[in-house]
Amino acid sequence: MPEEEPECAADRLPLLVFVGGFLGAGKTTLILKAADMLRDRGQRAAVIMNDQDEGLVDTLQSVALQLPTREVAGGCFCCRYSDLLDAGDQLAAYRPHVIFAEPVGSCIDLSATLLQPILAFHGSEYRLAPLTVLLDPSLVSRLDSGGLQPDIEFLLRNQVSEADLLCVTKQDVFPELPELTFPIDFHLSARTGVGVEEWLNEVLASTRVVGAHLLEVDYGRYAAAEASLGWLNLHADLHLDFACSPALLAGPLLDRLETELTASGIQIVHLKLFDRASSGWIRASISSNGGEPLPEGDLLADPTLDHQLAINLRALADPELLREV
Repeated sequence: MPEEEPECAADRLPLLVFVGGFLGAGKTTLILKAADMLRDRGQRAAVIMNDQDEGLVDTLQSVALQLPTREVAGGCFCCRYSDLLDAGDQLAAYRPHVIFAEPVGSCIDLSATLLQPILAFHGSEYRLAPLTVLLDPSLVSRLDSGGLQPDIEFLLRNQVSEADLLCVTKQDVFPELPELTFPIDFHLSARTGVGVEEWLNEVLASTRVVGAHLLEVDYGRYAAAEASLGWLNLHADLHLDFACSPALLAGPLLDRLETELTASGIQIVHLKLFDRASSGWIRASISSNGGEPLPEGDLLADPTLDHQLAINLRALADPELLREV
């Protein structure tokens, strides 16, 4: 029998997978589903989350699922590049085969600010996967019809333009692809798993050029688009007068927040809520006014008095108005 070829040293480096896309496209859901699939294959996954502030709902969910997780806060990966590398160094102790990194949902120009520097200066530490960008079909269907707010359209078009791998998500809700003026690679649903294994296999063994699409960015326009998206992260330790399960706390609270924001004329871009108690946890989110939340977690957890609550809100409004609501 022929001798097996020894494993290449480069193959032992963790594969760094950036999963971009606009707010609410399903980045975290896809990452967590892919991490679960890797676990079934006997491979270890780790996660780096990113936001303008600390205490992310996505981080809390990832930790609740017992994934090695780090959080880069205070700005996007490109502005916190050294923090991103520090987070990767910290995760090295877990010897992950794959590190998923989720940039802020409004970020663009990831190829120039992240992929190219990592390829140039950190090839001895990481292998790098093609940049995946996710598209919410409810947004992309309005991309060519003029139905999007101009700042959102600007960010979305740039994200599409720099993708190495382009995926339309939420196949379970939108089984038919919208009419598109650009090709996509996968139509998937992270909730049901449709298309996820095919995407993951492509990410793990892709021969595509990484960071092949460099943008020419109008940074003044980019700054204005970013500034239009108000954000607010809130956290609270709750002691209730009457015991309540995480699901029965999160559901009515999310409904109430959506009602109050809509009544104030605020366009919701992404509203996420995470509640944890001794009996379990729940996450629920919507990506538009009137959106139908899809809860995840321990739906049958027992009622308890003490809860830890986190709310992450992105909306087209001044942050102080968001805080008032």
